[in-house]
Amino acid sequence: MLLTSTLSAALWLATTAWGAVSQDENGEVKSIGLRTHTLVQPYLDSDMQSRWYDFGGDTIIRTDQYIRLTSDRPSQTGWLFSRVPLTATNWEIEVEFKIHGKNQLYGDGFAMWLTKDRAKQGPVFGSMDKFDGLGIFFDTYKNNRPGVVFPFVMAMVGDGKTSYDKDTDGKDTEFAGCSARGIRHASVPTKFRLTYFQDKYLKLELQYKAEGEWTLCFETNEPPAIPQVAYLGFSAETGELSDNHDIISINAKNLYTAQPTGRPTPGSGRGKKLPIAKKGGSWTWFLVKIVLLGLTVGGAYVGYTAWRAQNKRSHRF
Repeated sequence: MLLTSTLSAALWLATTAWGAVSQDENGEVKSIGLRTHTLVQPYLDSDMQSRWYDFGGDTIIRTDQYIRLTSDRPSQTGWLFSRVPLTATNWEIEVEFKIHGKNQLYGDGFAMWLTKDRAKQGPVFGSMDKFDGLGIFFDTYKNNRPGVVFPFVMAMVGDGKTSYDKDTDGKDTEFAGCSARGIRHASVPTKFRLTYFQDKYLKLELQYKAEGEWTLCFETNEPPAIPQVAYLGFSAETGELSDNHDIISINAKNLYTAQPTGRPTPGSGRGKKLPIAKKGGSWTWFLVKIVLLGLTVGGAYVGYTAWRAQNKRSHRF
């Protein structure tokens, strides 16, 4: 009976170990939070500064509510930029924001940046023109873009030389984009999620129709090259027309996958084994050693019990 119980326990442990290996090696994309590029309430420390972000222009910070890049007033410009560059190869940035105001006519919008330069005010949604890197523009005012519904979300890849043409809403320099009617004054928290795998993948998703429902804006398997030294930033501007442009939270993650062999997945290093796979193997070997030890102890105990019973019978006679 004891031997049967020991074998059953050994089989259960082996099955558990196999399940753990399968879970680690199924190629799932996993994440680690990037504290250096995450910003949540109360935003500021006891010295009324942020350790990881700088802000300027007309930006106002309400530590219990929002970071307001521009208020609903004409001719405002505000910005928020990380102090250190984003060095992760593969990453995901999820931002909760809010665009709102009291007027029926409003503008101009806000932008997210991943650029070589940081914290430089300018004419492109409050930041510099001729930027080097990636800009995502949430454009709420239509200048001259026939056939396109606004608000419009657009990505532009800057080479450090090409200007953004505000008069045509960046039509000639658009990398990808989508209309997002309802993103202003939405009835649910508005968010965007940008996912990037170097040389493999870029995807932008929006949440504004229903909470928990993500709408695909664009995705591509041929993403642009982002500068190795790129700062994460946000900026906004108003002209004659205005709006409140608020950043509620920024959550940044480093992405990786545990797939050691077979067909590569985005960010897996083209099928090469990752350190996480080695950890899974070490854990499995540890469990196998426990099983072997259990079998050894169980066998010894069975042998001792049999010897003891035999010894008692020999003493009776």
